[in-house]
Amino acid sequence: MSERVIPLVDQRLAALSAAVPGTPVPATGTLLDRMHRPLRDLRISVTDRCNFRCSYCMPKEVFDKDYPYLPHAALLSFEEITRVARIFVAHGVHKLRLTGGEPLLRKNLEILVAQLAELRTVDGKPLDLTLTTNGSLLARKARALKEAGLQRVTVSLDGLDDAVFRSMNDVDFPVAQVLDGIAAAQAAGLGPVKVNMVVKRGTNEHEILPMARHFKGSGIALRFIEYMDVGATNGWRMDEVLPSAEVRRVIASAFPLVPLDHSAQGETAERWAYADGSGEVGFISSVTQAFCGDCNRARLSTEGKLYLCLFASNGYDLRELVRGGASDEEIGSAIAHIWQGRADRYSQLRGTLPAAAESGRKRVEMSYIGG
Repeated sequence: MSERVIPLVDQRLAALSAAVPGTPVPATGTLLDRMHRPLRDLRISVTDRCNFRCSYCMPKEVFDKDYPYLPHAALLSFEEITRVARIFVAHGVHKLRLTGGEPLLRKNLEILVAQLAELRTVDGKPLDLTLTTNGSLLARKARALKEAGLQRVTVSLDGLDDAVFRSMNDVDFPVAQVLDGIAAAQAAGLGPVKVNMVVKRGTNEHEILPMARHFKGSGIALRFIEYMDVGATNGWRMDEVLPSAEVRRVIASAFPLVPLDHSAQGETAERWAYADGSGEVGFISSVTQAFCGDCNRARLSTEGKLYLCLFASNGYDLRELVRGGASDEEIGSAIAHIWQGRADRYSQLRGTLPAAAESGRKRVEMSYIGG
């Protein structure tokens, strides 16, 4: 087994200029990249901070008390986020997901939710407005978020055993408080609630069946995520990846499963239902079964950089346009020009890339642009 190496690097890579093209690109509600993938989903990071220190995302070795987080003035304001989101919606986005870091650490987040909830798709429908959280603050925030217009939440939870969970979040946070947050979200109507479990071989695979047993019949969709090689700070190794196929076999050994169709184009999870009709589970397999072919997601960092892939090396600086006096039409043309040039498909190419090239390639951190 190779020695783990966690480089001490700044997660914020140099940005590329988001140039306004000489010929304006009108917003028609349909924007395709070079692989004919439409732009449908925008994930918005509202903070680069988190109160957990999960080793696969924000390990303490890097994100310690001296880590230089972004100053508040560098972050996009709620009004700036809403403006940029409105421009993306004009290009065909119909789903917005708020992420972090931990998004509930952003003060008065309900104000942003209320602003985004007023947006409408090009055909006049409400947006699918969701949020991903570690659940630590959800019990106290769920009702206010629902009243502001949030529709659904996804909660990250990597095990039910309290000792395992405290070890994985690395700040000694109890699992009971996350479960309270999930219950509060259900009670507030932020559903259907989804729970995401990152499975890391040698760490929490023994929690697969307890998690399935706990959420089976609860109305909550449990999804298992392969441990991914996002960024450079988590010391990722392939031998710590437990393929989704193995996870599915573990569950099916206790609870027979039947396959379900995708609920939407570009959905990342492969869905399976319990044969007895008591709910469903999902499997997100970006390491062993790439889903780049229909990826329709863009990501906006907390200070306004546009990323076209979770494994991207560079982002495009939209804040420079937003604060530099560019019109909505100019910003929209820049976004269109960037998306039309997109050919990202890292997960499909992962196995064909030279090891030397991969070892030296910088990638944006998940904690910076969200999952």
